[in-house]
Amino acid sequence: MLTAVVGINWGDEGKGRMVDLISADYDIICRYQGGNNAGHTIVNDRGKFILNLLPSGILRDNAVNVMGCGMVIDLEHLCGEMEALKNKGVRITPDKLKISDRAFVCMPYHKQQDILEEERLADKKYGSTRRGIAPVYGDKYMKKGIRMMDLLEPETLKSKLSDILEWKNLILNGYGEKRMSVELIYKWLVEFGKPLLPYITDTTSYLYEAVRENRNILFEAQLGALRDIDYGIYPYTTSSQTLAAYATIGAGIPGTKLDHVVGVMKAYSTCVGEGPFTAELFGKEAEALRKAGAEYGAATGRPRRVGGFDVPASRYGVRIQGADCLALTKLDVLSYLDKIPVCVAYEIDGKRCEDFPAGDRLMRAKPVYEYFDGFKTDISACRKAEDLPEAARKYIDFIENAVGCRIRYVSVGAGRDDYIEMR
Repeated sequence: MLTAVVGINWGDEGKGRMVDLISADYDIICRYQGGNNAGHTIVNDRGKFILNLLPSGILRDNAVNVMGCGMVIDLEHLCGEMEALKNKGVRITPDKLKISDRAFVCMPYHKQQDILEEERLADKKYGSTRRGIAPVYGDKYMKKGIRMMDLLEPETLKSKLSDILEWKNLILNGYGEKRMSVELIYKWLVEFGKPLLPYITDTTSYLYEAVRENRNILFEAQLGALRDIDYGIYPYTTSSQTLAAYATIGAGIPGTKLDHVVGVMKAYSTCVGEGPFTAELFGKEAEALRKAGAEYGAATGRPRRVGGFDVPASRYGVRIQGADCLALTKLDVLSYLDKIPVCVAYEIDGKRCEDFPAGDRLMRAKPVYEYFDGFKTDISACRKAEDLPEAARKYIDFIENAVGCRIRYVSVGAGRDDYIEMR
């Protein structure tokens, strides 16, 4: 069985939490895009973990974890992330973690270029995490990148790096920066690449063999549908494909098809970074929701923008992800509310809009809010649908009908077992 777990909205929906939950039924967990520009927070019996690059299945002893060719990997960050997990007793060995030889390396100059460009844009910035993601994906498509397989060929690595830096320094010079040294960048590659060499392999062959053997594979996405480079709120997106349709491509087995897509969305809306966020709440109402949900970015620590559940955005996300079931996370956070705000539609140029628009029309959209009865009780101990208060069940039913997809899982707490399987 091949299943993708993907975000329905702007990211931070709780995908890592859901992967950690259902990964017990899978042999292989594969991350297929993105870099260390977002984080997955997982709470289980071992403690609390924030993963930026490693697949969330790394906390399962029974699972093999794959970092696919669609990823961009900061070697230094990955080494630090692995070391931190090992210090907490997590076993990470080449038989448990496999890094695609085709994945691209996010270099120090990518991070520098990212920072310089955000500062140049000033109040027109895109809200980058400043971790080099856009520049490294740009270089990938300009065919000027270093791949993980290049680390296995030290006799040609320095020559490739020298050619790329000759070009990259022309760009950095345009920002008034000094030239980067080939020797220093090569030293960085060797220092942080060497510990990773045993993990680098042909993951395409490995995954195709796994499919032939009918092994269960779970594909994990970073960010959400509305951050997809093609279908998201461009240009306030990430620089990769966040959709389930890209899962097998970014993993390394493009000739295979998914069996299931699990879409993840919160019981309310959150967003990190710049760009249109129509359902956004402000003032005391927003601060109360942010505090209740501990809404701060896992990768950056930035306060998340918050709002009520956004029906047009979520319906759109469900459609483009092709989700056949949903996980609704953080329902317990709403227990403090007398009335639950829901953005049921947009108003654009004086007209009601039920669909999710693009471009300038989205920038002009205003929220149309309705309020639902709150359930005003702690639901963290609920483990069956019938344990939930009637108001909570009505809220779930409304969302399910509004977005047009069945809700299978509802999380009522941060722990691995704090959830309800509705069906």
